[in-house]
Amino acid sequence: MGKKKKSYYYRDPWRGGQSRSFRHRCIVLVREQRARFYILRRCVVMLVCWRERREP
Repeated sequence: MGKKKKSYYYRDPWRGGQSRSFRHRCIVLVREQRARFYILRRCVVMLVCWRERREP
């Protein structure tokens, strides 16, 4: 009793009770940026293909 379970669903690398190592924070940020670039790349490809298809 009295112990709280930690939530492992979302970890903010900049906040929290435990201090993260610089390496871990960098790894987390790189993963986030890769995911953003992946989504952006997919959107650009979709728009280019859609435009090519519409042109006669």
